[in-house]
Amino acid sequence: MTATNPRPDLGALTAHAGLLYGADWNPEQWPPDVWREDVALMRAAGVNLVTVGVFSWAQLEPRPGRYDLDWLDRVLDLAHEHDVLVDLATPTASPPAWLGALWPGTRPVTADGVRLSHGSRNHFCPSSPQYRERALQVARVLADRYADHPAVGMWHVGNEYGQVCWCEQCAQAFRAWLRTRYGSLDELNRAWGTTFWSQRYDEWSQVVPPRAAPYLINPTQNLDHRRFASDLLLDLYREQRDLLRAAAPDVPVTTNLMGFHAPTDYWRWAPEVDVVADDVYGDPADPASPVRLALTHDLARGLAGGAPWMVMEQAAGAVNWRAHNVPKTAAQMRLDSLRAVARGADGSCFFQWRASVFGAERFHSGLVPHAGPDTVLHRAVAAHGAELRRLRAVAGTRVPARTALVFDWSSWWAAEEPAQPSDRLRVLPQLLAYYEPLWRAGVAVDVVPPGADLSGYDLVVAPQLYLLDDAHVAGLRAVVERGGVLLLGPFSGVADRDGHVRTGRFPVPFADLVGGSGEEYVPLADAGVPVRSALLGDHVVRDWAERVRVDDGEAVATVAGGDLDGCAAVVRRRHPSGGEGWYVASTPPPDVVAGVVAACVAAAGVTGPAGVAGEKDVELVRRGDVTFCLNAADGERAVVLDGAWHDLLTGTDVAGRVSLAPHGVLALTARTP
Repeated sequence: MTATNPRPDLGALTAHAGLLYGADWNPEQWPPDVWREDVALMRAAGVNLVTVGVFSWAQLEPRPGRYDLDWLDRVLDLAHEHDVLVDLATPTASPPAWLGALWPGTRPVTADGVRLSHGSRNHFCPSSPQYRERALQVARVLADRYADHPAVGMWHVGNEYGQVCWCEQCAQAFRAWLRTRYGSLDELNRAWGTTFWSQRYDEWSQVVPPRAAPYLINPTQNLDHRRFASDLLLDLYREQRDLLRAAAPDVPVTTNLMGFHAPTDYWRWAPEVDVVADDVYGDPADPASPVRLALTHDLARGLAGGAPWMVMEQAAGAVNWRAHNVPKTAAQMRLDSLRAVARGADGSCFFQWRASVFGAERFHSGLVPHAGPDTVLHRAVAAHGAELRRLRAVAGTRVPARTALVFDWSSWWAAEEPAQPSDRLRVLPQLLAYYEPLWRAGVAVDVVPPGADLSGYDLVVAPQLYLLDDAHVAGLRAVVERGGVLLLGPFSGVADRDGHVRTGRFPVPFADLVGGSGEEYVPLADAGVPVRSALLGDHVVRDWAERVRVDDGEAVATVAGGDLDGCAAVVRRRHPSGGEGWYVASTPPPDVVAGVVAACVAAAGVTGPAGVAGEKDVELVRRGDVTFCLNAADGERAVVLDGAWHDLLTGTDVAGRVSLAPHGVLALTARTP
């Protein structure tokens, strides 16, 4: 058997350049004399990677089959002269106007049957043969021209895939996907439960995407269409990726993911990219933004299987798409960038290099603002480039974690279908509620899918795993059976892979494991219900509770009064293995969730980084041999160090109690005596 060479990854770039630092560069928006100023500023700021060409299809192919690449030749040559690597994009996210004019079927159709027009971006039907043919052709032209260009360090396919179309071409593709999944109409009818509302199908031609209808759509039809739409885009990505790999086998290929992006199942995408590259836009006006960013970064690292990943896009200042666009301060820009590095990123890139003066994003910040380089922001950009060079030794290292947070796209989709018991039990707020106490304790977390190998984790937390494939139950149960701790949030294990509700006392796959079982989900009136708990303190639960009895476990918290009087709000079972199974059958307030998580952390024996303690809002993360201390607060905070340490960012030795400025950061290595 011939050995297969491993695919190139970020290590191929960081070995040459160190930590990657850069932005989307759109030279086609500027005259050539600005290009030379740009590359000089990049070199001075320590920028070593720029993404080029994402939205340049009309510039590259102004007429069908007529290509103008001379300008791109000059851009790549300039980048190489200044030792800046290029992440060269296929420009297929935004087709030129001529494509939709010549082939109207390349434009997407909404669920209401409206065919969308040119004039924005992402205006293509993923199933259109004309779109796919022209997209592959422009990618082929770029590959033929630039596969061996020394500036090209990475290929970037498309941009922020998430398009969904409901046209007849997509309906045909949906039927083909369903045939592959189910094999027969009988099996599809079983999975979709089509005896309900007389929805049975007798011909494949009768099956359509979930278009506009008078009332509720079949939930499994919706679920499968979401799966299909994600897979369809993945096929689109693979077509161009395979072409680029054949032309340049030693150059990694990626596309930009978007964190917790609802339309695309990134667990299926992650194995198909050579580099996990994520777009993440924290909101500086949101006090919860540091926690959200940290969780999103942990997801990106999980998608990379624990290996280094990169931020492809983030804002240096303000974005343009919120109703009220509060800009980041220079300190917040630096903090957000270093948070990603601390959580495993080997690259920190921004949208965009130079702020646009026209178009829909003219008020989106850039590393070079409209006012030019003699600005607070650009001086901070250059200073940050210098300190990223001082962190070169971090590149390639990992974040060790003994805690896993389970998250699944199919479960997210299914849990938020209409006609559920309540619309207040949202998936991402549940994830954040259970993640934040871990973040505050400095406990490293890997975000993993339900079918992951969990043998390396002492604590596994599944805050909202509504849908669970039967094949994945055993792995979760094994956590407790081998002595670990499994913590389940409310409304868990409700449905199987088809979205069918499991019968029996819930959580059906885990009732014996947690020592309690339920019979009814109980969305609550606004007043909520009182709960008594010696461990967690008395409190009021609002929005959600469940009629749960204690079997051979123990009630950690119990409803006191009303129709649910005596029902368990939190139940736990200690196992002979030493492991514990927990089920939170309610939505307690944040301090109570924190108490549950703290008890599970203690039982599992997981801890934060050794030798470092921080005040409230100081985020502690260990990556390799470096412990990062990040002050998420607007005010000064302190860390207390046990032993002697060296701060890589300032090059100074530190010990004892160290003050952190608002949004300040330390990157510490232990000093040996």
